[in-house]
Amino acid sequence: MTRIIACVSGKGGAGKTTLVANLGIALARLHKNVVVVDTNISTPNLGLHLGVPFYPITLHDVLKGTARIKDAIYEHESGLRIIPAGISLKDLRGADPKHLPNTLLDLLGDAEIILLDVAAGLGREALSAIETADEIILITNPEVTAVTDALKTAKLAQQIGTKVSGVVINRVTSEKHEMKIEDVMSMLGDYNLLSIVPEDMNVQKAIARRTPVVHHKPRSAASREINDLAMKVAGENYNNYFYHDSWYKRAFSFLR
Repeated sequence: MTRIIACVSGKGGAGKTTLVANLGIALARLHKNVVVVDTNISTPNLGLHLGVPFYPITLHDVLKGTARIKDAIYEHESGLRIIPAGISLKDLRGADPKHLPNTLLDLLGDAEIILLDVAAGLGREALSAIETADEIILITNPEVTAVTDALKTAKLAQQIGTKVSGVVINRVTSEKHEMKIEDVMSMLGDYNLLSIVPEDMNVQKAIARRTPVVHHKPRSAASREINDLAMKVAGENYNNYFYHDSWYKRAFSFLR
């Protein structure tokens, strides 16, 4: 059965697209059949994050009815399958996000997990993606404005009937000006905290290289959190799938 998971933030700048790209690759490395779809029709960036900004056929062509959804699937070197959106202004003409639910029907049964990179805000693009999804993952930063917008998005999803699977608090620095994690979760309500991803300079370096951080620095703090998040999403046990502790740590763990 195919799960359609929308990754939403409500507010721009939360690091959602970066997280989605890396989460998709981490899931693919767990041998999950994953397709990541850039449903940000007006300002797409997923292709840029994965190092391939231009594609001959995109989601825009599919929404216009000039291409099939399977013609817009591309495989990243990691094995992750991607459906990018067009980045040209002319791509916007005739591409209506209301067609997204029907567009994705042909992928059902062809993938275990479909990750939707959803546009920021609560406009037609975001609403269509949330309606299409079975569940959403809320991505927020530990700041009041981001959490407020995430809460609005969660309430909207509930009204539509889309399940909120949990919350990812992204780009956490633990500086004094930031909201505490418990305050973030208190403000959001009774949702499951899936992951706390730290601010990590390796992420910015990876973006500059147009490669996901889970590839660029797989043992970095952000990569380890994203890999753990992938195991939660996939339902895998924590078994050091992505990385291994040094021999002496394993030895002391055994003695304990």
